[in-house]
Amino acid sequence: MDQKELKRIRIVKRIAQEFPDGAIVNLGIGLPTQVADYLPKDKTILLHSENGFIGLGPKAAKGSEIPCLVNAGGQPVTIVPGGCFFDSFTSFSIIRGGHVDYTVLGGLEVDEDGNLANYMIPGKMVPGMGGAMDLVVGAKNVIVSMEHLTKNGEPKILKKCSLPLTAKGEVDLIVTDMAFIRVTKKGLVLEEIAEDTTVEEVITNTDAKLHVAEKLGRF
Repeated sequence: MDQKELKRIRIVKRIAQEFPDGAIVNLGIGLPTQVADYLPKDKTILLHSENGFIGLGPKAAKGSEIPCLVNAGGQPVTIVPGGCFFDSFTSFSIIRGGHVDYTVLGGLEVDEDGNLANYMIPGKMVPGMGGAMDLVVGAKNVIVSMEHLTKNGEPKILKKCSLPLTAKGEVDLIVTDMAFIRVTKKGLVLEEIAEDTTVEEVITNTDAKLHVAEKLGRF
């Protein structure tokens, strides 16, 4: 496993520890889908998929895939005992009705006001907005999972987003391979840093202003 993949696993493992017992959680396409593989065994967490089911399980083992059982990104998955299926109308009624406790989304940019940009057209960095606009407004808590820097080494956590916004002021947490950051009324609070990272490195690689928590954790 290369260093890039290890960093991505670090992100999803940390996010998986954030949900309380009984939470209904939606996982977006891409990196967020991996959170399903690291949920704690001592909690009951129901995963919602906007393509029409609650009770999303870990990814399907090779050779046991069911073609019609896929997550929102089209990847073969499993369903836990008691899971249920429904149409897209019901799925988005659940989202828009405020019944999803957490949503985990990828991000291209996040800024210090909690604004999120996670799609780009016509660049097609991802195919389109999809259900993200509904999720960031409908879910009670919004977590953005992403690498701290772009492929060109530029910060993705900015003073102001430069790409088209998916939503304004809806992000609650940002989890990257370097940091765990909470969006508050006073700005971005750095609460945890990765084990192989320093506060100075995180600040240097973040365009937005960070307030460092008094009790800084590690993950």
